[in-house]
Amino acid sequence: MPIQIILEKCTGCTLCIKACPFDAIRMMDKLESSGLASSSQSQKKAVIDLNKCNLCGACVPVCKLKAILLETEKASCILPDIKGYKGVWVFVEQKNGKVQSVAYELLGKAQELARKLNCQVSGVLIGNNMDDQLDELIWRGADNIYLVEAAELANFQDEPYTNILVKLVQKYKPEIFLCGATAIGRSLISRVAINIKAGLTADCTGLDIDPDKKILLQTRPAFGGNIMATIISPNYRPQMATVRHKVMQPMEPDKRRKGKIIKENFGPNIYASRTKLIDIVEEIESLVNIAEADIIVSGGRGMVGAENFKILEELAHVIGAAVGASRAAVDSGWMPYSHQVGQTGRTVAPKIYIACGISGQIQHLVGMQSSKIIVAINKDPDAPIFKVATYGVVGDLFQIVPALSKKFKETLRK
Repeated sequence: MPIQIILEKCTGCTLCIKACPFDAIRMMDKLESSGLASSSQSQKKAVIDLNKCNLCGACVPVCKLKAILLETEKASCILPDIKGYKGVWVFVEQKNGKVQSVAYELLGKAQELARKLNCQVSGVLIGNNMDDQLDELIWRGADNIYLVEAAELANFQDEPYTNILVKLVQKYKPEIFLCGATAIGRSLISRVAINIKAGLTADCTGLDIDPDKKILLQTRPAFGGNIMATIISPNYRPQMATVRHKVMQPMEPDKRRKGKIIKENFGPNIYASRTKLIDIVEEIESLVNIAEADIIVSGGRGMVGAENFKILEELAHVIGAAVGASRAAVDSGWMPYSHQVGQTGRTVAPKIYIACGISGQIQHLVGMQSSKIIVAINKDPDAPIFKVATYGVVGDLFQIVPALSKKFKETLRK
């Protein structure tokens, strides 16, 4: 047994009973524990109920006579061989045959990382009839493209895409594997990590290479966005991370770049899926998709109510912007979740971000601080949003925003 009482040493002091958090120890004499009649004069000893005991060892140090023995096995961890892993990979997400912009962002960052590691950048593209997308991937940072095409792969499905990525990783052994923190990316890459027994850091907002150890430094918000944690995975390969959309900057297309296309084919069992794709329904959003918008007008708790977002919609309509919202506004039911900007919503990086009645807590700043120009309108001069704002306006947004709409209408007509 892994734990036992040395009856010759036990005096029945009951100290172990008081120390046991699971009520797994009783005082019994030897005959009683065997189910036989006991003598009132027999000395009681500690008996452990193995059905209750979880081998925590709390009873061992309190026994002054060392009458309790707990056998422990030293945990042995055999680390995998990580030699031979080289290169930075990017999963190239596509929808309806069109590469998504997050892939170009990751390829640009991958080139920065690859230069520090003296290796190449490879994109992994899964789909069908994707030849017209290959040149753009090479121009924007891919040195190699692993291409897997089949009619069954035209649209994303978890199982076949996971099977393919696992096979490719096992064959080519990339050192780093990046994926967008999108609905598809989050669903896919966690499955891959589990299958290849690698670590995965989700929702990264920063990536770098340790100059001494040459390992990936993965930075992401933690504890509700109150701190930024840097996570490493030194003993497993590939080092895997999902990265938020609009956090990294894509490379400018360089049509002089050349790349290599590596086509891979797998058997029908790899493409098989237990689920069937019935239909794809595009999300309908008012005005412009905030993730892709060049200008965003966002409202927060200072909007007071849902009806007041009409003044933001009017301004957005005039200047061709999307309407965003803080978590407080979404939680209050004033705007749908698809408009939420922040750590638990969309990460955006427009050319102009106009924050109306948003205090600027760190959870919101994480989602929009990469904007090129930030205009803050708030009646509180001490609001944290002003610390990151390019331009700040202290005043009543219900007067300022309509005035902006009127002025822009007049100016844009000229």
